[in-house]
Amino acid sequence: MKDSLQETEEKYRRAMVTNAQLHNDKTALMFQVETLREELGDIEELLWESRRCCDLSNKELELERQAHKALQAQFTVTRETLRQTRELLMNHGISPDLINKDAELNEEDVNAESVSRLAEESPQGSKESIIELQLKKQLEEKESLQEQVRLLQSQLHQKNQADRVKNPEEERLENGMESLLLDMQRDTNRQMSDLKFKLVKSEQEVTALEQNVIRLEGKVSRYKSECENAQKMEDELKVEKRRLQRELRWALERIGELESTNNQLSKRLEKMKANRNALLAQQ
Repeated sequence: MKDSLQETEEKYRRAMVTNAQLHNDKTALMFQVETLREELGDIEELLWESRRCCDLSNKELELERQAHKALQAQFTVTRETLRQTRELLMNHGISPDLINKDAELNEEDVNAESVSRLAEESPQGSKESIIELQLKKQLEEKESLQEQVRLLQSQLHQKNQADRVKNPEEERLENGMESLLLDMQRDTNRQMSDLKFKLVKSEQEVTALEQNVIRLEGKVSRYKSECENAQKMEDELKVEKRRLQRELRWALERIGELESTNNQLSKRLEKMKANRNALLAQQ
C-alpha cells in the first residue's frame, strides 16, 4: 500500500510539473499570437497606406497625361497656325525669310525677351491648378493668333480687290502701298516671332510633362511593387497565424487532458490517504 501511495504521489508530482510546463508553453504561445497579431495589424496598415499612395499617384499620373495631351494638341495647333501664316505670306509674294534690318532687330529683341520669359516662366510643378491656368492661357493665345491670321487674310483680300479695280490715278499711291506692305511685313515678322516663342514654350512644357509622366510611372511601379511585397508578407503572416492557432488549440486540448488526469489522480490520492488513515486507525 505504501509503495502504491508513493508511486501515486510521484505520478502526481510529475503531472504537476508537466502541467506547469504546459502552462508556460501556453503563455509563450499566446504571447507569440499577440505579437503576430500586432505585426499583422502593422502590415495591414502599411498595405493600406501603400494602396492609398498608389491611388494618389495614379490620379496624379492621369492628370499629367490629360495635361500632356492638351498641351500636345495646343502645340500642334500653334505649329499649324505658323505654317498657315507662312503659306499665306508666300502666296501673296511676301517672303517670311527676307527680313529687313529693322525687322531683324525687332526679332532679336523679341527672341531675347522670349529667352528671359522662358527662364522666368519655366514650369515649377505639376499641380492641377497651375496646369489649368496654363491651358487657359494657351487657349486665349491661340484665339488671339487665329484672330490675327484672319485679320491678315482680310487685309490681303482687300488689297487684292483694290489691285483689280485700280485706276491710273491710284498708281500714284503705289509707293504708299509699298510702305504699307513693308509695315505689314514687319508686323507679320513680329507675329511670327511670337509664334516661334509660343512654339518653343509649348515644346518645353511638353518635355517637362513627359518627364513628369515618366517620373510618376516610376513611382506607380514602385508603389505596386511595395503593395505586392506587403500582400505577400501579409499572406505569410496569416499562414503563420493559422499554424500558431492550431498549435495553441492542441496545447489547450493537451492542458485540458492533463488537468482531467490530474483531477483523477488527486481523487485517487485522497481516496488512498483515506484508506491509509482508516488502516492506521484500525491498527
